[in-house]
Amino acid sequence: MLQQIIDRRLAGKNKSIGNRERFLRRHHAQVREAVRRAVDGRGIRDMERGEDIHIPRRDISEPVFGHGPGGTREMVHPGNQEYVAGDRIDRPKGGAGKGAGKGEAGDSGEGEDDFVFHLTKEEFMQIFFDDLALPRMTQTQLAETPEWKSHRAGFVSDGTPSNLSVLRSMRGAIGRRLAIGAGSRGELRELEEELALVLAQPLTALREARRADLEARIDALKTRLSRIPYLDPIDLRFRSRVKVPVPTTKAVMFCLMDVSGSMDEGRKELSKRFFILLYLFLTRHYDKIDLVFIRHHTQAQEVDEENFFHARETGGTVVSSALVLMDEIIKARYSPTEWNIYGAQASDGDNWHHDSGRCRELLNDNLLPVCRYFAYVQVAEEEQNLWEEYSRVQESQPHFAMRKVTQASQIYPVFRELFKKQSAAA
Repeated sequence: MLQQIIDRRLAGKNKSIGNRERFLRRHHAQVREAVRRAVDGRGIRDMERGEDIHIPRRDISEPVFGHGPGGTREMVHPGNQEYVAGDRIDRPKGGAGKGAGKGEAGDSGEGEDDFVFHLTKEEFMQIFFDDLALPRMTQTQLAETPEWKSHRAGFVSDGTPSNLSVLRSMRGAIGRRLAIGAGSRGELRELEEELALVLAQPLTALREARRADLEARIDALKTRLSRIPYLDPIDLRFRSRVKVPVPTTKAVMFCLMDVSGSMDEGRKELSKRFFILLYLFLTRHYDKIDLVFIRHHTQAQEVDEENFFHARETGGTVVSSALVLMDEIIKARYSPTEWNIYGAQASDGDNWHHDSGRCRELLNDNLLPVCRYFAYVQVAEEEQNLWEEYSRVQESQPHFAMRKVTQASQIYPVFRELFKKQSAAA
């Protein structure tokens, strides 16, 4: 007997987990292509959100089984004027089915729209990173300097008066009094009951002696109970607070890109993909993340994201102009004591020969002392004078890294290598 098991566990908004995952696996190619188109049309800040995926209805049709009458039929239906028994009927030409979208407008008929499937933010990012060889990017960490935050950690027996917990102290005092006086109160009840019995007896010398003895013992027990302190120093409880390390919550990422004449659209696209990965990486570590876009040819300027990637202005190459502007912006707006500063530079490596040495000096003396991390990505294979100068920086600065990327498939392995988790000794 064939058994069918259906997973009816519900995800958010009553979506079946099993059916949803099965759909994504079955139509992975269409969904992945839709995600690729969405990425090409988005900016860096818009990357981490969901997406409505449109899949043509014909792509999600499924085969079905039908039962025919079976056997061989030797008949010609009424109204036929073209065929006789034994003729083969050709398949109708395509293009006239429902939803073809061709022909003149009419006042009747119906069609089928594309199937629209909404990807959540998590699903979108999973598919986006699916071909990046970086499926667990959220577990990778940059070296972070922790801040210390105070948290409650229960109660202690000593502390400052401002941290005294009256409720917890009184609760402890009541428990202590009950525990210490439990035996005496039990004995007191027994003596009072015995005294009541003695007083009920006829008046005799023996009864009076017994009564006096009981009353003396009762008075002694009451005195003992009255000496139990209402609140003892041992009862006091103070709220305890400990400091725990938490990640620093503010970071700024400087995106520096060469837009000289040698940086064509393909190289700019490689740069954009790298900056997108870096932005998504940092947003997983910091609550507040600022982006500063600096584009340069012979001169550098701070621009918005649209102009950073799509402006047509071009010219020669003086890389140091971007580093100087980054240094000025840091001093004016981003104090290293309050912000975690990161830099990412993308260039084809072509630079005015006499300027590359100044770039090395700016990195060593001004930028790297205040940066948590600085990554340089060259989107060209040829090593020129800028690569040589930056190689000298890498030898002496452990938080400076440089790699080459010449095609899209190299971006993700290079990114993983640049931002892999550092060991505690590093």
